[in-house]
Amino acid sequence: MAQPPPPQGGPFPAMQNGQQPSPEQIRQMQVQLAAEAQKAGMTVPQYVERLKAQAMQQHQMRQQMAQQQQQQGQQQQPQQGAQPGQQVPIQPGPPKPEAIAVAKFLQGQNLKSRTCIFQEKRKDMFKVKRAIRALHAEAYQKARKKNPLLPEVKDRVTAENTFKLLPLSLLALRVSKIDEHEGHNHAKKKRVKGLWTVKIEQQQEANDEFHYVWLYEGAQWKNKLYAGGALVLILAVVFFPVWPYHLRLGVWYLSMAMLGLLGLFFTMAIFRLILFLITMFTNPPGLWLYPNLFEDVGFLDSFKPLWAWHEDEKAIKKRKKEERLRKKEKRGAKTNGKAVGEAEKEKVLNGEPVVSEPVAASAPATESAPTNGTAVAQQRDMSARVEEVEDE
Repeated sequence: MAQPPPPQGGPFPAMQNGQQPSPEQIRQMQVQLAAEAQKAGMTVPQYVERLKAQAMQQHQMRQQMAQQQQQQGQQQQPQQGAQPGQQVPIQPGPPKPEAIAVAKFLQGQNLKSRTCIFQEKRKDMFKVKRAIRALHAEAYQKARKKNPLLPEVKDRVTAENTFKLLPLSLLALRVSKIDEHEGHNHAKKKRVKGLWTVKIEQQQEANDEFHYVWLYEGAQWKNKLYAGGALVLILAVVFFPVWPYHLRLGVWYLSMAMLGLLGLFFTMAIFRLILFLITMFTNPPGLWLYPNLFEDVGFLDSFKPLWAWHEDEKAIKKRKKEERLRKKEKRGAKTNGKAVGEAEKEKVLNGEPVVSEPVAASAPATESAPTNGTAVAQQRDMSARVEEVEDE
């Protein structure tokens, strides 16, 4: 008697329907699995594992397709349901031409960007309020006349919707400061001032005090130009044996000149070290020839000044402290001048007479310079506040 054909729907149709298979069905499935495994050139356990992997892949593909359909529906809803003057919720998607135009405009403005560390790379970070001000400026209106892709900005709501084009197209994302060594017992690594380590926030909102990091790098023509130049240089070096004789001779003279300059530099470094060791015992604290030779300065500044006496750590700290105090005094003088100017403007607007005080004659330094500790403390507090305002 001929056996009925195997049921459709895979090797376990009864389990798929929620029913327990009978012993005959189990034997039939075992025979079917053995035959299919023999055809595939595998053992029964290997074939079963293969079926499981295929079922898992199909399940993952169905989930991915469902997620893509859901994202497309969410992206179409704001476009269809958004009304003028209504804020648009942020749903990331592919870059739009309008978003790229806004990113190019904002990158050309002075947003007082800071450098941060994002995914172990240096990126530029800015505040939302700077971008909103740039969108309300006259420069944006002039840019709209040249580039029609830039959206119209009338009020705060339209400015925020225009700014939200950046996170919508993944050109800039909201970040927050994190501590890499939080929860660790080892000593904290010294962080460079103003260099944050940041992470992406889930809520991409457009509040004034939030920070955003640039992911849009603009046109890559510079990198392509550098890559092309490097390729040309490599080819030139490879084909050096086929160069004309005069060019090869010129390259040889140039290389000899570079080696001579390098040798002269090492000779000067050794000579300045010997001179310092001699003067350290004869005329302490010692004399340095070209003291900024190995400092982090420009090429010409490396040879300025010609000579200087050696400074220990205490002298260097004292000199830097004096320089900071001088800068703070200048900032305090500027702030006081601005305050006096604003007070005179208020008097003029209120119709009050402005009395110009006569300039007092310069007194001796012992009388004019306050030595009271309270006055110095007040001056330091005022300068500290000025520094915080400028840093912001």
